[in-house]
Amino acid sequence: MKDKTFRVLLVEEEQVLAEITSFRLELLGYQVHTVGSAEDAIVHLQATEDLPHGIVVDLTLPGMNGIQLIERLGADEKTTKIPVMALSHEADLDAVQNAFVAGASDYLVAPYNPITLEDKVEEMVRRSDEAVGV
Repeated sequence: MKDKTFRVLLVEEEQVLAEITSFRLELLGYQVHTVGSAEDAIVHLQATEDLPHGIVVDLTLPGMNGIQLIERLGADEKTTKIPVMALSHEADLDAVQNAFVAGASDYLVAPYNPITLEDKVEEMVRRSDEAVGV
């Protein structure tokens, strides 16, 4: 799977967590584009020809929250097949269920183990590869 560069969109408003997550994914060979809000993610996705192979969405975004963004991504024909992983400080069952009901394909609790991030992102891009044959 590492024969080509996989693109990941990271939607995270907390600068430190965004930098740590982006840095870790770049070390693993992923091309990461980071935005700080759901609105910026939508603008980026509408403007780009090279859609990401996976999207990591913080659930506690300013303005449109992560759950709303995940629902919107699932409803948009352009992005509906892109796997989305929810990222949150909330580990309770309701938060996890809400993310999956909205359309997330995975869930990661922050702070996270870097190996867990690696495994989950690798699985996410594998699903994208299978879904759209990229």
